[in-house]
Amino acid sequence: MLNKQIPLDIPLDHPAFAGHFPSIPIVPGVVLLDEVLYAIQQDQEFNGTSWQISAVKFLSPLKPGEKAIIHYQKTANGGIAFEVLDDIRQIVSGNLTLAPAL
Repeated sequence: MLNKQIPLDIPLDHPAFAGHFPSIPIVPGVVLLDEVLYAIQQDQEFNGTSWQISAVKFLSPLKPGEKAIIHYQKTANGGIAFEVLDDIRQIVSGNLTLAPAL
């Protein structure tokens, strides 16, 4: 479905794992979204502060050490649709839109 792919590799020693959750760690949603925004920003060479998350669904947890791929494409309305997959398992999906000018 989506035409651009970027590997997502969150280090095992990421500080978020200590508090989320110590006995059964998972990648926090905020870390996933931060990594998605950063990766797309770097790939597209745009200012990340110009974009906002207009929709997001967390579908499956990502555990420390699991590899995943960010897939994204530009949409007809000028936004960006993204999803994060671990092989075929969908972890998160969402949409980015340009933030309104202040």
